[in-house]
Amino acid sequence: MGSSTSSLYSALAKTFSRPALPHPCDSTYNPGNDLDQDPADPLELLRECREVLRNRPAQLQRAFVQTGHGDARQTIRVMQWNVLAQALGEGMDSFVQCPMDALNWAERKYLILQEILSYRPDIICLQEVDHYFDMFQPVLASLGYQSSFCPKPWSPCLDVENNNGPDGCALFFNHKCFQSLNTTHLRLSAMMLKTNQVAIITALRCRATERAFCVAVTHLKARSGWEVLRSAQGSDLLRSLRNVAQSIETEENTDTDVPLIVCGDFNAESSEDVYRNFATSSLGLDSAYKHLSADGKTEPPYTTWKIRPSGESCHTLDYVWYSHRAFDVNAVLDFPTAEQIGPNRLPSYNYPSDHLSLVCDFSFKDPALVSQ
Repeated sequence: MGSSTSSLYSALAKTFSRPALPHPCDSTYNPGNDLDQDPADPLELLRECREVLRNRPAQLQRAFVQTGHGDARQTIRVMQWNVLAQALGEGMDSFVQCPMDALNWAERKYLILQEILSYRPDIICLQEVDHYFDMFQPVLASLGYQSSFCPKPWSPCLDVENNNGPDGCALFFNHKCFQSLNTTHLRLSAMMLKTNQVAIITALRCRATERAFCVAVTHLKARSGWEVLRSAQGSDLLRSLRNVAQSIETEENTDTDVPLIVCGDFNAESSEDVYRNFATSSLGLDSAYKHLSADGKTEPPYTTWKIRPSGESCHTLDYVWYSHRAFDVNAVLDFPTAEQIGPNRLPSYNYPSDHLSLVCDFSFKDPALVSQ
């Protein structure tokens, strides 16, 4: 199973055959004139992904849960996803219940694209991206996404034989929906020392509403025992978010706070200090996925579920934070059940990562309400 075909079909072949970007690491890409050329049809690309994957089990079925809030006519769909670096999945992460054949890049890349194309987000925030230049950037640029990539300075991918370069964070946005104002790449600090974790902050203007806001993506330090470091990294990111937002407010000559959306694999449960620091920040942030809970105050039971030699690991580590005074959450994508995921957990033949994607629909609140 899973080795039936790796050939590139017509629409995807056009994107994969485009020349790579000239810079090998830290990079921002503006499609520019590419948008005037024949754009790829996302539905055609999705059909071709499913054709390649026809011998694999069906895609996990997930549904959006409507919150009853906000203006559904003008939504901003945001995806947060740790896609699992190919080098780590094959070389270091030891998913003992996942057959190696399920992780072969020739087909796994289509599983990743299928997940993205199924939900058609306006903004995509990814972690563990180690195929930015040869897959994510060319394919998504063909669909009109502008993007930025910030690699880890000491990526563990580089320790894996036949790696594809360092992994890092990537941020994509639909150029037809948003105008880029600026982009900041961060190497997060802790106790005045630079760490191996990174973040991207991009300031955007929504073309439909003319309102400016900032989007950030990050991936904090993994594993237990590093809680203090994660907390320090989170505090550094909050400081940077505040500085970037204030800079945009000055440029926009506005007294209104610039709203934020912050996506990331925080590698932290809600009991950790880094979570509490975001929840109590003066930036007025809240976690979108609490809307799935009955009380509106509880995070989901899991965003990642895997089996390693040390045992089964089921945790909530991924979040989408947003400025609750400026945005309404219209809908969030529900998670598959344990039965749907299956006893071997993730990744699998029908899901390419050990982390599930988080997808949220946001809308701007009435400006008059925001200023009150």
